[in-house]
Amino acid sequence: MRVAAKFEQIKQQINEACLKVNRNPDEVKLIAVTKYVSIERASEAFEAGITNLGENRDDGLLAKWTVLRDKPDWHFIGSLQTRKVKNIIDKVEYIHSLDRLSLAEEINKRADHKIKCLVQVNVSQEESKHGLSAGETIEFIESLWPFDNISVEGLMTMAPLTKDEQIVRDCFRKLRELRTQVQDRNLDFAPCTELSMGMSGDFPIAIEEGATMVRIGTALVGEDG
Repeated sequence: MRVAAKFEQIKQQINEACLKVNRNPDEVKLIAVTKYVSIERASEAFEAGITNLGENRDDGLLAKWTVLRDKPDWHFIGSLQTRKVKNIIDKVEYIHSLDRLSLAEEINKRADHKIKCLVQVNVSQEESKHGLSAGETIEFIESLWPFDNISVEGLMTMAPLTKDEQIVRDCFRKLRELRTQVQDRNLDFAPCTELSMGMSGDFPIAIEEGATMVRIGTALVGEDG
């Protein structure tokens, strides 16, 4: 199936999830995760009208950026090594994986303008996942006040890979509640309006729980061809 057809299906699912909880679908930003597909497939996604593309490796982002340049908004969604910051800092609209002070220092040093960052939270506390614990998150965000080139736009998480919908829903709900705690602090450098959560298998639940960004790969761009 072509990306355009999948895009229409995904948009319908987003609309349905929003309708269930009385949300405006315009509140949800769809990010096509193109990390496993070719440059041609990523270009097809952009031509289908998807203006936000996500990559989790610097080399993958750079390869696609050489073709699409800054026409889409690029989101770096994977764990970011400090030494790789210089490769992507002038090409991305958002970094979804800020999770340590050394990375914040490097982003701040390399950037020549405010970078929109999301703090990655390991809500499920799984050892296989990156991110801060929920208990560490607010103190970490408060420690970022000296960095003029970082704006904490929101939080990001990944739910456990399980068929138990309640576990997934609880994970997303906890991130939303954590966002409220950050917002209650009224930090100028951390408006924290965004919730990046939900992927191909669970994005409708994420939307019902308040996601403002969903990161969809397989269900949207799928395999090449």
